[in-house]
Amino acid sequence: MSREELEELHYTTPISNVPSILVRGILSHARAKQLQHDSVALPEIQERRARVVVPGGRPLHQYVNLYVCARNPMLYLRRADHQALCVLRVKPDVVDLGNVVIADRNASSDHARFGAAPAALVIVDHDLVFARYWTHPEDPIAEWRHKSIKCAEVLVPDRVAPEYVAGAYVSCRESEMQLNGMAPTVPVVVSTDLFFR
Repeated sequence: MSREELEELHYTTPISNVPSILVRGILSHARAKQLQHDSVALPEIQERRARVVVPGGRPLHQYVNLYVCARNPMLYLRRADHQALCVLRVKPDVVDLGNVVIADRNASSDHARFGAAPAALVIVDHDLVFARYWTHPEDPIAEWRHKSIKCAEVLVPDRVAPEYVAGAYVSCRESEMQLNGMAPTVPVVVSTDLFFR
């Protein structure tokens, strides 16, 4: 994937967190746990991520994890909660900040490759990350691999400042109204497809 192909990054969060994000920014797992907030994180996934140290960097929980493509297995697992969630659109300029790391798949995968941004975007397989489906019924190994690659991440140390939030996607009109009420300055787009609706 090239820098020019990176139009935006994504951060999935409960709508209830957006007012705080607009003040404090998007915080790493380590920083967010010091504050009252709602979480989409699955405990078993977070236990795995807690054991990962980014090569040449810091523990994974000290980074904000932004997805290259939010229409991925993680959001699919949370599809029943769609009405309470939004996907924040993050400006791609964050890859130009210092000490940002690219993971070519889910950063907690045993087979993840890491590299310094923005140059390491080349390790991200654009076609697989943005493929509509990651299922391969005829080949379970290919499916397992593709599922992980769909979750390619950009890892930003500690926090993403509020000015990098460009807008949000929601799944339905009800969510749009809720987000507009809580954060009226955030441009909102309803995208049923992104949320597997």
